Amino acid sequence: MKTDIDRKLRDFVGAKTAKSFSEVLGIETVGELLRHYPRRYLKKGELTPFDELQVGDQATVSGRVKKVTVRSLDSKQEIRPDDVQKFRRHKTITKVVVTDGRNDLELAFFNQPWLANKLVAGTAALFWGEVTMFRETMQLKGPGTEILDEEDLTEEEIERRAKPFRPLYPASAKLPTATIERSIKIVLDNLEEVDDPIPELILRKERLIGLREALQKVHLPETEKDIEVAQKRFRFEEALVMQTILAQRRAVTDALKAVPRERTEGGLLDEFDKRLPFTLTDGQTEVCDEIFADIARPHPMHRLLQGEVGSGKTVVALRAMLSVVDAGGQAVLLAPTEVLATQHHKTLTKMLGELAEQGMLGGAEQATRVGLLTGSLNAAARRTAMLDAASGAAGIVVGTHALLEDKVQFADLGLVVVDEQHRFGVEQRAALSTKSGDATPHTLVMTATPIPRTVAMTVFGDLSVSTLTELPAGRSPIASNVVPALQKPDWLERAWQRVREEVGKGHQAYVVCPRIGDDVKNAADEEGDFAQGELNDGDDGRNESKAKTRPAISVLQVAEVLETALDGLRVEILHGRLPADEKDSVMTRFAAGEIDVLIATTVIEVGVDVPNASTMVVMDADRFGISQLHQLRGRVGRGKVPGLCLLVTYTWPGSASMQRLEAVAATTDGFELSRIDLETRREGDVLGVAQSGRRSSLKLLSVLRDEDIILTARHVANSLISVDAELAEYPVLRSFVRSALESEATDYLEKT
Repeated sequence: MKTDIDRKLRDFVGAKTAKSFSEVLGIETVGELLRHYPRRYLKKGELTPFDELQVGDQATVSGRVKKVTVRSLDSKQEIRPDDVQKFRRHKTITKVVVTDGRNDLELAFFNQPWLANKLVAGTAALFWGEVTMFRETMQLKGPGTEILDEEDLTEEEIERRAKPFRPLYPASAKLPTATIERSIKIVLDNLEEVDDPIPELILRKERLIGLREALQKVHLPETEKDIEVAQKRFRFEEALVMQTILAQRRAVTDALKAVPRERTEGGLLDEFDKRLPFTLTDGQTEVCDEIFADIARPHPMHRLLQGEVGSGKTVVALRAMLSVVDAGGQAVLLAPTEVLATQHHKTLTKMLGELAEQGMLGGAEQATRVGLLTGSLNAAARRTAMLDAASGAAGIVVGTHALLEDKVQFADLGLVVVDEQHRFGVEQRAALSTKSGDATPHTLVMTATPIPRTVAMTVFGDLSVSTLTELPAGRSPIASNVVPALQKPDWLERAWQRVREEVGKGHQAYVVCPRIGDDVKNAADEEGDFAQGELNDGDDGRNESKAKTRPAISVLQVAEVLETALDGLRVEILHGRLPADEKDSVMTRFAAGEIDVLIATTVIEVGVDVPNASTMVVMDADRFGISQLHQLRGRVGRGKVPGLCLLVTYTWPGSASMQRLEAVAATTDGFELSRIDLETRREGDVLGVAQSGRRSSLKLLSVLRDEDIILTARHVANSLISVDAELAEYPVLRSFVRSALESEATDYLEKT
């Protein structure tokens, strides 16, 4: 039976207001509105005086409008207040000067010309945002506002605004925070039936308040304690729903059948170990033992292997594959791109040597074959690869999505290794599972992006997690430096000199760009002479968002500039749109030392192993994420030569982008960088939630801050599922879990 929580919002606030909620926030029901939590609270008496504002602070101020101007960003002309309606669809900037009677503060609102008719001179209002400086003028960045002296305020509204805590909601111009606040008050005043997804027994045990009380306290708090206990309850609820999903998946996995693959003495694995030119790290040995134990069981292994760039994940995966081959099965290595699949195939073949040459002249007596299956293979090569897989002659098959096709079959698929797991959906991996008959193959997913324990526990809670933290002996250190090309263009010239010097020593270099450039007719002219540090945006570069509007530097653009800067060196390009045979040829020649400098996109991000490459220059480095930059620089320093990574940026000192780059340059600890990455991004993004108007499943829960809550919720979820896997005794929790599974918010979980 449906409760008030499930009812349509229009039943409480009317059709017109409900339509606004639907169009602006995608909110349709009472429950969705009540879980649109305040993003912060305005505390009466805590308004910041203008003369106490500090750059970088999140501040709320109260003042009167002194002056308002609206200007078109297209024509640069000033717009009169009477004409703002004509410019509603134009790019505009509305500048508002606010005073507290002694000092002034400037605010800039983009594409909101209608504010000029609301924030007229003399209007009293609240303003909030991040305090910044622009051209020696103090501003509020991305400001929010609420008018205080509206004539139509009711006595109840005036009384509500006088309360010690005012909720401020994620809002928009069409749906301001005041409207959201009023609507929630109406709903709470008329709400009757409320079923709690957290069972009463758990509420008492964990000392949590019930749903009805929590909703009242989170939206209409009287004290800070109200906010604290309400948010704690809702964080636990979010954690419980997610951990219940993961617990159910673990239960399903545990019920599946797999062929045990016990380790065989005297087989390929032992022969491989004898030929290893190095000693495995303790971490590699420990992880391998965990995998061997898993695949020897009659239930499928689902394990995540994470580790630093260069920590030796490939050796661990190969040993697991060889163990399965020894036990009579086959193994697949699924890679996201043809370049990476080809690189993996060459790496495995090289590491195995004659052990990969079964039936060939010079092959070892005890050997197998390593097949390669990608979409660009010619018909003959494709037919051979498919025959080797179907007959079992190829104990190991490396490939891309081509492996998922129905006509690709295996004799006895026992292990699926997925590289860069986030690029494959659960449906794609399930397609491989169907190729092993009635049994389910064991699965090992790998990532070179280090994941904090709390994130792994939240997102990969249905997988066993193994972590490699040691780097194998012989790996060289990597020095990283930021090159502020906008302010110091001579530093960029020096970067190209460093590339020349490294090539002169017999080494090689990468130059990485965020874009190919063949999608624009005059790619080389898009941004002016970037080598001289010009933004070409008509400003001094202090406005980071404006700097972002220029096209990203491209491979073709850089190639043209380097014809002069690196004249005499062997320079070539590599990107994803090149024909497969051409990409393969470029990588082969670069690996062989026949190319000095490779200008590429992120196609070289993972898996490319050229020990002689000592230097990397990343153009427009601020366009890349922290984890991606860490991945990229892992392509250098892979041999005995120290690595150098130069992060070229045109962003301004002190900007958030510059701070990210400085963090990358300051440490090579991928786990530390992953924490920084998580702290600087919306957690919805980290969990893979599409932000196209849909809401993240995590609204109050922080996977870094709330580790204890997540752990507790995990134990509770395991206990519930162990005795009632279908949650028959807890229908409200079951409903919440079902809703989460049906929403886009769990898309990331479906890809892990």
